Amino acid sequence: MVADPRSLKPSALVRLLNSTPLGPVLDTRTLYRHRMSAGFKIGGEKDVHLVRYVAWLIGQRAAPGRETVDLEDAYLRKRERAARRSRMEALAARDIGELPAVEDPDRKASCSRDLERFALTYFPLVFHLPFCDDHRKATATIQQAALQGGQFAFAMPRGSGKTALCVVACVWVVVYGLRRFLQLIGAADDYAKSLLLSVGSHLRTNDLLAADFPEVCFPIRKLEGITGRAAGQLYHGKPTGIVWSDHEIVLPTIEGSEASAAIIRTAGLTGSIRGQQFARPDGSVVRPDFAIIDDPQTDQSARSLSQCVTRERIISGAVLGLAGPGRKIAAIMPCTVIRSGDVADSFLDRKKHPDWNGQRAKMVYSFPTNEKLWDRYADLWAQSFEVHGDHRMATEFYAAHREAMDEGAVVAWPQRHNADEISAIQHAMNLRLRDEHAFWCESQNEPPEDEEVDTGILSAEQIAEKTNGFKRGVVPVEVATLTAMIDVQQDLLFWSIAAWSPQFTGYVVDYGAFPEQKTDHFTLRNAKRKLGSLAPGAGMEAAIFAGLEQLTELILGREWVRDDGTPMRVSLCFIDASWGNSTDTVYQFCRQSPFAATLIPSHGHYVSAARKSIMEWAKKPGEKVGLHWRISKGRRALRHVVYDANFWKTFVHSRFAVHMGDTGCLSLFGRKAARHQLLAEHLTAESRVTVSAAARTVDEWKLLPGRDNHWLDTVVGSAVAASVMGAALPSMKLPGRRKRPKVSLAELQARRRIG
Repeated sequence: MVADPRSLKPSALVRLLNSTPLGPVLDTRTLYRHRMSAGFKIGGEKDVHLVRYVAWLIGQRAAPGRETVDLEDAYLRKRERAARRSRMEALAARDIGELPAVEDPDRKASCSRDLERFALTYFPLVFHLPFCDDHRKATATIQQAALQGGQFAFAMPRGSGKTALCVVACVWVVVYGLRRFLQLIGAADDYAKSLLLSVGSHLRTNDLLAADFPEVCFPIRKLEGITGRAAGQLYHGKPTGIVWSDHEIVLPTIEGSEASAAIIRTAGLTGSIRGQQFARPDGSVVRPDFAIIDDPQTDQSARSLSQCVTRERIISGAVLGLAGPGRKIAAIMPCTVIRSGDVADSFLDRKKHPDWNGQRAKMVYSFPTNEKLWDRYADLWAQSFEVHGDHRMATEFYAAHREAMDEGAVVAWPQRHNADEISAIQHAMNLRLRDEHAFWCESQNEPPEDEEVDTGILSAEQIAEKTNGFKRGVVPVEVATLTAMIDVQQDLLFWSIAAWSPQFTGYVVDYGAFPEQKTDHFTLRNAKRKLGSLAPGAGMEAAIFAGLEQLTELILGREWVRDDGTPMRVSLCFIDASWGNSTDTVYQFCRQSPFAATLIPSHGHYVSAARKSIMEWAKKPGEKVGLHWRISKGRRALRHVVYDANFWKTFVHSRFAVHMGDTGCLSLFGRKAARHQLLAEHLTAESRVTVSAAARTVDEWKLLPGRDNHWLDTVVGSAVAASVMGAALPSMKLPGRRKRPKVSLAELQARRRIG
């Protein structure tokens, strides 16, 4: 009988092992290896764990009738048991366990066929304002498409929450199992992915959804934001089949769930949209049965006829064919009109696309009837931005006359206005004043019928090549006047000087930025030398003042030499005073400057087609009115000029389009086009659209995203200053100048006798 190893001293253990049927242990390493496989700690020969191991080995493995024990076999069986235990523990960890009970079954059931109730019940933080009638029409449209099918296009004013409504509608459709495969389509792939990101965020974080839809949200929350866990997640030992990526979400497969294995996938309208399908674990293949096309166009594509045609064909072909042969797909297209005849405008037209059941919502259904008060409001609105940088003066006027100014107005959503506005009608009128064209398109979904996409604007390369061969700073002999313009920004002053003949032939004599930049290409944002370096420790106003002092000394304090040797000075210089933070500084500088007689603060106004021309404004005593400009004295008791920026930008671009040598041509100094590349980029930093409204047709100019246009403003200002100094094209009819009838000498003598 084998003695109890626990009663032996450690020195006797080795002898015991060598004398038992276990066979000899030749080295300690083998003993330690098998001891570790049995789960005992590592230690020295005298360690108590060695004693426990020997007891386990003899007592468990030396069975009656067996003379030897296979140590390798014991190790392998132990490892197998450990692996089996590990697998069981891993399976238990992957299984999400039992689903929580539905917190409020009645609440859940009440929203199953009512999208509006679902949105307001489960998303109170998203829809914190009451729905208006247009919102109810939109939800009813989406609801009809989801429950009954069909295609619906509906336009809502920008900012009405239509995208948020579409995201919530997507959640509603899938959690109730109304549709099995939902395709989210955006104007571009990145935008479509952002929609899916919003849907996924609601499914992961919305506590109300989690409370009533545990079959959807509980497995998703169990991922804890680690999408790699989705492939191994189990429910009752079966895979949930969740897919969670930036372009696709597949909801958990849960037996008895209406949303089981529902699919949401994204695609850009011009991307890989054809052939969408999904293979389920059971071998079946499903294709999209519901499509949401949120804003099918970009600002750029809307202004391209070819892109509009391409996108329209994709929607009518590829999108509506997503369901596969012989099947119809339900689709909704929330959109905003950008231009007459664009994709949105086309699908909203029931004559062009009767199958899409187009509906247009507006911000204002009836405008106020008291036009005089609103004209006064518009004047105060512009003045307030010049003085204060906001519309406080106009708001005070509106508050004092609100009842009369609201008369006749009907707005779609009374609760929609900003914190610094009093009412929705004031908000709408502010949008209209800010950008008349955008208001009619994006807020009213009624783009002007006569709008034309511009195709004749010169490129930057064409303008840069318009050189005249004169050296920098040299004035041509036929020139009558020199004018300048300074554009004020927080960090830089942009300036240009132009020479003009009486017939408006122009030459850009010089231009630059102050402080001067030591590079041929820079932007306002990345400028190295800034105005703040001119007055270290001073505030922004002092830095601008110091910059104006030094710059005006450079360009107004010097003589410019005409190519016949005659010295000339700048006759008139405008300084832009429209930037709210610098307005007071500019006016103060123009009063105190030694060049005060030459300087005039200037304001370029955006005069849309729907507003009166500056030349049609009522003339006040002391005002001087010219070609789309007027000079007057305001509250600061200093003369200033106001001009129509849209008209004069078109005028300047037209001058660059005139051939060299013809009257009215505008050109650049030097002979190298590369020298003027940055200037040309500024001059072409805006696009124009021709708009007709209220018996006027004008070019409306808009800054292109990410571009600088400061030298465009300076050249335009120089041209206006030339007009003030008397320059005029031969074909121009200047306001206030009437041709006097010829009077004979006999008639003059007769008048004198009568007098």
